[in-house]
Amino acid sequence: MLKPEIEAVIFDMERVARLFEVKPFDMYFLGGCACILGEYSNRATMDFDFINLEYSAHYGRVFAMMRDFDMLDYDTTILSPSYKERAIKLNKFEYINVYILSVEDIIVSKIIRLADKDIEDIGTLIKIADKGLINTVIEEILLRSDLPESKRNGFLLKLTQFRGDYNV
Repeated sequence: MLKPEIEAVIFDMERVARLFEVKPFDMYFLGGCACILGEYSNRATMDFDFINLEYSAHYGRVFAMMRDFDMLDYDTTILSPSYKERAIKLNKFEYINVYILSVEDIIVSKIIRLADKDIEDIGTLIKIADKGLINTVIEEILLRSDLPESKRNGFLLKLTQFRGDYNV
């Protein structure tokens, strides 16, 4: 999907939310979808990645409009506790409060995998990122006491490679 297709899905979600009288709510997108919406990159994506804000079941009809999505739990995702402070609200959407994570938060969230697709994305994003802020985000994540040990260890394992590859 490209930006117009992603936006069309979100507009459909807004219509469904109104139709079923679902109160306006926040959504924080990350990954490829956020990169496209924020014009950080133009690589097409196949799904929507967003952070689970402990939505109740009645949001299901709205989320079904995305068809293919990953709702990521904060507790098991490489995110800084302050990600919302850096998130950018997209004012194009009037009913759902749509936010995209900062470039720096997206980069850091990709470190744990460093798959070919992630490396390609980071290579594009690092050009517009604030490396000092990336380091701040990394430090905040390492201070999280709620991050599972397996996630912390996986992140630390890839962090050395990331720092070397991108001079961060």
